[in-house]
Amino acid sequence: MLSQKALTDLTSEKEVLDLRNARLSLVQSSLTTVQESSTGIAASMLSAVVGNHETEIATASRDAKAALSTTMSALNARYGERFLFAGDATSSIPFAGSDQLLADIEAIAQMATDANDFETQLDDYFRSPTGGWQQNIYQGNTTTSDPDGVNADHEAIRSQIRNLAILSLSGPDGSIANLDGYSGLIESTSLKLSASETAITNLRADLGVFEQRIADDLESLAAEETILTASFNNLTARDQYEAASELQSLETTLEASYMITARLSQLSLLNYLG
Repeated sequence: MLSQKALTDLTSEKEVLDLRNARLSLVQSSLTTVQESSTGIAASMLSAVVGNHETEIATASRDAKAALSTTMSALNARYGERFLFAGDATSSIPFAGSDQLLADIEAIAQMATDANDFETQLDDYFRSPTGGWQQNIYQGNTTTSDPDGVNADHEAIRSQIRNLAILSLSGPDGSIANLDGYSGLIESTSLKLSASETAITNLRADLGVFEQRIADDLESLAAEETILTASFNNLTARDQYEAASELQSLETTLEASYMITARLSQLSLLNYLG
């Protein structure tokens, strides 16, 4: 019975590890999409701005907008009924789309006095609990109890979305283009986008450590299962004739024991003296 319980517990533990591994695999896949969607945009935008090529700036801006949409869609990944990037609010879809975010940033650009004021307002928008990011855009929870989990409010992910959103609105016809310090803003944002891509690589590496630990645990459990199964089979997989013979022997011994017990129960001091 103890061997059977050990095997049952081991199976349950493997199921939990397999579930964690499946979720991590999907998270990694989503982050790969996030990372690959922005590849080359920072370099293209830098080259276009430095050369003051409006057509190339407009093209890079469109690419950034497409990457932003792909990024936010990828972060809505779900495993079963659980949204993987929503933190502890696992039943809430993290993002409804990119339209509201772009509208909010466009409005900030229209009100800003220059590029520095624009970035100051964006800091409040993305970092303050009362800012538009948490109030209007990210619908998940900022905390994640799952040690393997990562939410879309993670610094690397939030930075990636912020930088893509700015570049999405940086075309010649947008409000950002009218700000004093426009070129410097776009150059610094492009560099920040490259930095956020590196930060996502580091995040994926951290998750890879969890994946390796799970793989090691599964390998250890597989070895333990082999040993326990062999032990269990040795206890239960008996030849039927051998088992019947042993049972008959045990029955004979038990009957003799009952007989002796019955005789002893009838003894008394008078029997002994007699």
